[in-house]
Amino acid sequence: METEKNTENVWKAEQKNKENVENQAYQISQERALEMLKELLEQDQFELLLPEYKLVYMMNDAVESFLVFHGARMTGIYQDDYEGPLDASVTYENGEYVLVVHQDDSVVTLFYQSLFYQSLSVEVHLYNYGEIGHFWVEGYEYLRQLEYRIAILRDKLEYLGPEFCTPTEQKLAMLEQFPPLNYCCYPAVPDQYIVPKDNPWQPSEEAITVMEEFAEEADDKSMIKLLKYYRKHHGMRMSRYIAVKLHQTKHVRFIELLTEKLKQEAANYPNRSFGKEADERHQELISQAKKEQAELYQQGIKSEVLREEPFVIAQDELDYKVYLMIYKWQGKNRGVNVRRIN
Repeated sequence: METEKNTENVWKAEQKNKENVENQAYQISQERALEMLKELLEQDQFELLLPEYKLVYMMNDAVESFLVFHGARMTGIYQDDYEGPLDASVTYENGEYVLVVHQDDSVVTLFYQSLFYQSLSVEVHLYNYGEIGHFWVEGYEYLRQLEYRIAILRDKLEYLGPEFCTPTEQKLAMLEQFPPLNYCCYPAVPDQYIVPKDNPWQPSEEAITVMEEFAEEADDKSMIKLLKYYRKHHGMRMSRYIAVKLHQTKHVRFIELLTEKLKQEAANYPNRSFGKEADERHQELISQAKKEQAELYQQGIKSEVLREEPFVIAQDELDYKVYLMIYKWQGKNRGVNVRRIN
């Protein structure tokens, strides 16, 4: 009984510490909150969580963020499964704001008031995304995980701002504009979910500079030469050539450095918590994965423990899963096998 009580106290202390980290006062002005609302409506996005009156702003493995309407009430019928164009307007009448949203033939009206001089606020929860794994596309999955983490990091920086990122994260986010490592060569999601960009094979100067810095830190001399050439001669063919080099064994240290840097920065944020019982079940899976990882290490085989998890606040249908991504050599190339832990 004493052991169970101590375990309970440790868990509560850990949760309190996580809450303190998550609930830091991210100061976003009323003006910026209104801009964020306008952005959503212009993009035909209106996912309202009831009865909390929270509007989903940005949701990915690194961030769960919402616009919160204060003193709100609603009339009309909200269609939570509606996907289509919106016709929306915001007015100020009789001391309160009125948001009218047309979802096809349905109309929903949201009334919200000023609370402590703020009628609309932004709620942000930041999470550790450094050990997240999604295996939607086969082939060199470890590079696809890197592409995915960089992409969601770039979204966090772009939509929420630099105050929500560490200085190193801001640097790593630049790599989203490096075609040999972004969706052009190592997409983490199937083609139908990719939103193409203009001039996708055009790298940014900042992205090349960041890659050069990491290549120098890894003492990867051949990659340094490639990147200097790439700065002057980029394009689809050269991007694909470098992409092939990224999974070759001679550049392992370079890729491992990038992966480790991302993990270190992501670890500044707490892991998601789903309640005591669920967290304990999840920890059992993690422990089993680490046990198998240790056995592989004794055989000289390197692996990573990764997890796939649902959102906390806006619950989705994704189950909590744990994987062991096991590295293997394929001639001069480095690949992986992925094993789900049951």
